[in-house]
Amino acid sequence: MRVATDIGGTFTDLVYVNENGEIGVAKSHTTPPNFEKGVIDVIEKSGIDQAAIQTFIHGTTVIINALTERKGVKTGLITTKGFRDVLEIGRGNRPDLFNIRYQKPVPFVERYLRQEVEERLNYKGEVLAQLNKAQVKEIVAYFQKEEVEAIAISYLHSYVNPVHEIETKELINEVWPEVAVTASHEVTKEWREYERTSTTVFNSYVKPIAASYVDRLHAKLLENETDSQNYIMQSNGGTTTFNSAKQTPINMVESGPVAGIYGAAVLGEIIGEENIIAFDIGGTTAKCSLINKGEVKVSTDYFIERNERNAGYPIKVPVVDIVEIGNGGGSIAWIDGAGSLKVGPQSAGALPGPVAYGQGGTEPTTTDANLITGRLSPENFDYKVDLEKVKAAVKGKVAEHFNLSVEDAALGIIRIANSNMLNALKLISIRKGHNPREFSLVAFGGGGSMHATALAKELGVKKVIVPVASSVFSAWGMLMTDLRHDYIQTYIRRLNQVDLSELNHEWTSLEQQALNQFKEEGLDESKVLFTRFADVRYLGQEHTVKVPVPNGEWTTETIAEVVERFGDLHEQNFTFKLEGTPTEIVSLHLTAFGKVVKPTLKKLEFSGNAEDALKETRPVYFEGDGWMDTKVYHRHLLGKEVQVSGPAIVEEATASTVLYPGQLLSVDEYGNLIIDTGVE
Repeated sequence: MRVATDIGGTFTDLVYVNENGEIGVAKSHTTPPNFEKGVIDVIEKSGIDQAAIQTFIHGTTVIINALTERKGVKTGLITTKGFRDVLEIGRGNRPDLFNIRYQKPVPFVERYLRQEVEERLNYKGEVLAQLNKAQVKEIVAYFQKEEVEAIAISYLHSYVNPVHEIETKELINEVWPEVAVTASHEVTKEWREYERTSTTVFNSYVKPIAASYVDRLHAKLLENETDSQNYIMQSNGGTTTFNSAKQTPINMVESGPVAGIYGAAVLGEIIGEENIIAFDIGGTTAKCSLINKGEVKVSTDYFIERNERNAGYPIKVPVVDIVEIGNGGGSIAWIDGAGSLKVGPQSAGALPGPVAYGQGGTEPTTTDANLITGRLSPENFDYKVDLEKVKAAVKGKVAEHFNLSVEDAALGIIRIANSNMLNALKLISIRKGHNPREFSLVAFGGGGSMHATALAKELGVKKVIVPVASSVFSAWGMLMTDLRHDYIQTYIRRLNQVDLSELNHEWTSLEQQALNQFKEEGLDESKVLFTRFADVRYLGQEHTVKVPVPNGEWTTETIAEVVERFGDLHEQNFTFKLEGTPTEIVSLHLTAFGKVVKPTLKKLEFSGNAEDALKETRPVYFEGDGWMDTKVYHRHLLGKEVQVSGPAIVEEATASTVLYPGQLLSVDEYGNLIIDTGVE
């Protein structure tokens, strides 16, 4: 049996597939701060035989939570003499350019814990000044006195030659083996010292937290007689072993969300949809990503806490290109200082949760609004719902302020939440030059299918797909992923002057590094596949375009092909290309996949008509139409090729799909709901 669990802000999800290919799901409440308890709770709730679990895959928000809540450990930084203030200086290209009160991001390591050591390499990686080991020992003694729990090492040009970082780490391990240490070359071999230093500090900052969490989870699994192969989801859309995750936990910064994006790409491949907008609404956030021609975009230009006012903090590890906003089922509706209605980013979370949960929540949320308008049924909640209490919360906090009925106030909350989500969807589609009409929207997460049909109509998307197990689809995505590692090496060379033998040696070296890592993880070389990219730019440019490039040995013909591909991609992204302008490689990027056995999707065995699945007819409040008698169907009773016309609702225990008037739903052979949104 293969099992995947995903910790969200409100719920912890589980999907399992047994040896017959049958899929089962479960959902239980997230249990902060002891998140591993929620994982065991959901395994027990699913009723599976824990001893039968052969493969266990896990997605977690522990790392991103530790960073955003500032709950990492006291960290010290050792850097090249003259560069202790790199974190403080940051970048000049701040987002809020004309704000004279602008505040720079506060470094995670205070200045007294940023220490310099004498050593120096040039940009070619040649040693100009040897490492002063006596100084390193003095710094370590100082860190011990200051009760530092983790150390980050980031030296100038170590992405080319990490010799001094290796020596420093060995020395620290010798004199203080208990402390967590990260050297920058272990997490990134890309240039840009600020971003590299920031990434290294973050890895050290969360390393003891990650190790403690992974060890506690592993112990709990063993306690429950689960002796499985254990993997953790990474931000790049692949998985890695528990041990690897403890060494470079920064690769788990977007562990949970990206699994659903990757799952949407896999689903698209199965059902013949190349162009997909993946859209995930959970309890706390909404996330979306664009998949173009089956390719999930991965970038190392990732930031946390970055918005139109704040520069945020760079993390230079491969992360799926994803837009995330603070709007989900638990997002709180509130009135701002100017008297306008806002929804999110504050969330009622798992505890106390929405008013409907009856666990002490008093603030109206998106979930409460969907309940009042009839989109959700009270019987599908884990708790007994006091509908009058929910209405009273919406009335007191929203309706009375605007002199509206409770229903119109609830619809207003839904419309504001939809508006926020629509902006996020535009960011990844229209703003990046893609026509939404050429894409299908795959909606998942507990609230995805409830909001997707309205959003698709407004965005101009013709088709919405609600997958099987949609409310726990991120966990399903984990079951479909391979082991994955990315190796990025800065290698700045003009393409018309590059030494081909040296370049081919670099590619071979990266591939050997990948094979060695997979061997350590117990995977046979025959199951490893490589995909190559190069970060390329025109001479004189600052930033690059990521270009898919051929495997195997490069020749002069390969160089010409890469230049042509770069020109086409540059034109697609920036509307122009510069014929005849010299181009240069900045970084080589190797993605190595370790292929694992994945479950095959079972096809639906039964067909039938929609009337067999009819649960009830109930009034639902629609924008512009008011209350409408709406047919409600049990999803698990809808057979293949069944069609349902809107207005309608398709219910399952943990999700609800809303069909607006004029929309048509059909069920495909795998049980996915395919919705024609009515867009011409």
